[in-house]
Amino acid sequence: MTIEIGNESGVAIDETVLLRLMQHDLAELHVSPDADVAILLVDEGAMEALHVQWMDEPGPTDVLSFPMDELRPGSEEVPTPPGLLGDIVLCPQVAETQAIAARHSTMDELVMLTTHGLLHLLGFDHAEPEDEREMFGLQKELITSFQSAERKRRA
Repeated sequence: MTIEIGNESGVAIDETVLLRLMQHDLAELHVSPDADVAILLVDEGAMEALHVQWMDEPGPTDVLSFPMDELRPGSEEVPTPPGLLGDIVLCPQVAETQAIAARHSTMDELVMLTTHGLLHLLGFDHAEPEDEREMFGLQKELITSFQSAERKRRA
């Protein structure tokens, strides 16, 4: 599995946490170890340009996902086949503002946004109430299990 992380945001981020998160989430979702994904952290200007270009919406956003091979989560019996999942683009400056409002750390916000972005790469959406419940429920499960694994790792 290739997980590429690039930080062009100008904000110092512990990329190893994002790497462990992605490894955890992909394993939990039974995605092939031969799948590839990229995470790019950008500043507000670059995120705003992407937001306008791809979503036709003004201003920077927190996360954008660009799926490639339309892969879906697998199961223990039938994992997701190898392929290119796509790109997740994060804006740490927007994440920091949201983290303050949510009263948690910027890293906690980036963990949530990265997991959210990955679920979009795997075909989840939250346009309809039922889809939103499913996606956000799975997102919460993944984050909770990652946080538990991180606590055990540090112990």
